[in-house]
Amino acid sequence: MKSASSIFRWLIVPVCLCAGVSPASYAFAFNPPPGAQISAPVDVEDALPDAPKPRPPIAEKGLPLAILKDQITIWTSLVRVRTHDLIWLVPLGAAAGVALATDTDVMRDVSRDRTFNKDSVNVSNSLLGFEIAVPVSLYGVGLFKGNPHARETGILSGEALADSVVVEEVTKIIFRRERPLYNNAAGDFFAPNIGANGSFPSSHSMLAWTLAGVITGEYPSKWVQVGVYSVASGVSLTRVLGQEHFPSDVLVGATAGWLIGHYVFEKHHVHPVSRALRTKLGG
Repeated sequence: MKSASSIFRWLIVPVCLCAGVSPASYAFAFNPPPGAQISAPVDVEDALPDAPKPRPPIAEKGLPLAILKDQITIWTSLVRVRTHDLIWLVPLGAAAGVALATDTDVMRDVSRDRTFNKDSVNVSNSLLGFEIAVPVSLYGVGLFKGNPHARETGILSGEALADSVVVEEVTKIIFRRERPLYNNAAGDFFAPNIGANGSFPSSHSMLAWTLAGVITGEYPSKWVQVGVYSVASGVSLTRVLGQEHFPSDVLVGATAGWLIGHYVFEKHHVHPVSRALRTKLGG
């Protein structure tokens, strides 16, 4: 039985890439227009094809339909994986495989002092709450001060968060993984009576990195990136320290979240300053 569980942990890696991580692989797969010339990639970032060109600005009333269209694309993303996606899928699959293989040992070494665990959980909640407050505040500024850039950031953050919530809840129900504090951190999948309270993937991590994908796209300065990515990393780390999630849970959640956030930004952003900054930075 133990060997079967180990085999499943390795088999689930490609599933993670398709159902948990690759949901946003559609962000990097599209067909160029006829006659278009594609230059050879010069670095890792350039090697990843961009999402479709920005469409007309999305308003609040258009969010339900936009989210529905996003979900259709997300759950059919497997057919959009291309050979050039291997440049990031292979190392990501290797990292996910290592994390899945070592999850139990790592979590047994993490402190199980309930005070420490509770403090870590509180920190993760606070960091995520702070990160969510950023686009909410920007939306308020945009709405009441007439700032279209700030308003766009708030709207796209809301769309991306909704997309991620749907993906992570469905994924949790499918995989039903036990949390680290159960069964001596065995991390069994398809456990009974788990439902949407499963460990895989990490909701906090996924939402934090979803917002990171949108905010750093809208405001692509080094200081914003350092700040936002530090907060998102803190959320992921404290979920593990709080014995709420395994390392693979936060890895898959963070990757899927960032890809979804990045895709929503690339699909809908229209603010001219944002585009000018991205051009200046070579985006």
